[in-house]
Amino acid sequence: MEDLIRTLTTFGLYLETYLTSLSADFLNHKKRIFIGYLAISAVMAVVFLCAWRGLGIRGAVGKVFDKKIFWSKSAKADYFIFAINRIISILISPYLIAQGVVTTFLFFQLSKQNVVGFQSLDHWPSLLIITFYTLAYFFMDDLSKYIVHRCMHSWQFLWAFHKVHHSAETMTPITVYRVHPVESIIYGLRGSIVIGAVIGIFAYCFGIDNFSLATLLGVNLFSFIFNVAGANLRHSHIEIAYWPWLEKIFISPAQHQLHHSIENKHFNKNYGAMLAVWDWLFGSLHFSETGEKLKFGLRPTEASATNIVQIYLRPFIDVYRLLKNSGKKLILLSNSLKFLARRVGED
Repeated sequence: MEDLIRTLTTFGLYLETYLTSLSADFLNHKKRIFIGYLAISAVMAVVFLCAWRGLGIRGAVGKVFDKKIFWSKSAKADYFIFAINRIISILISPYLIAQGVVTTFLFFQLSKQNVVGFQSLDHWPSLLIITFYTLAYFFMDDLSKYIVHRCMHSWQFLWAFHKVHHSAETMTPITVYRVHPVESIIYGLRGSIVIGAVIGIFAYCFGIDNFSLATLLGVNLFSFIFNVAGANLRHSHIEIAYWPWLEKIFISPAQHQLHHSIENKHFNKNYGAMLAVWDWLFGSLHFSETGEKLKFGLRPTEASATNIVQIYLRPFIDVYRLLKNSGKKLILLSNSLKFLARRVGED
């Protein structure tokens, strides 16, 4: 009886943790799909449709909350993946590298090397340090996201997992969470390494207690602006574009929607998270094309999972096939080199 009670208690604790985690993103103003940000994005979309597309209030509201979008097969898969990934996150997150580990390691390594540190930089004004740190945090975080995202599209082994996100045929704000757990782990490691390194460097240079992020209502300043400015419309059917000059700096919702298009001309474009500067610098920028009917999902040549089980398992099958084919190519290359070596020896 005691074992049963203990088991039920443990299950109850896990269930409570899960339900709290599931609702946290909607109730926490530090999260992208916080209900307040969703409401702001919905208002922005209605205003845009009324002012720039000539729709009436009723028509605009109907388009923003289109049942065909939010209750499509693709959207339902988003909701299931969002719920399942929360369980997986609870199970694996304790085993991932934390930012603090990277920060501590780098701090002590710099101390050993006796690199110029806070002894000579602690005279900087606090406002200047906060500004410098906030900008460094933002740019390094955004640049690293661009690099990882581009690698996800360029390397077949990573694309096998990332294409789960691109398999969405209709997009809602929850589509941002339509990711395979392996991709989540990769992005989590990216954040731990990059942000941990930034914190470690600033902790060494300015002292552990002498720097902090610029925040607004307790949220990272740039994240707050990004979310309030309609970040949730990036994964949506509302194609809000910016002026061309602004789309060289910031990724517009319409630009990210082009990134999800199956058209060849849109493929491998607009990898940026917040900034379009990286796409502009590295040749992957594509300006928005308003009025064009976009089709989302995977291209016909890509094998698409048809159910939740396949969504989670198929990437591993694809990776196995890639490894198998790579092995065959290596064997063929090895045999060719041996043959050439023998011919050279005979000559």
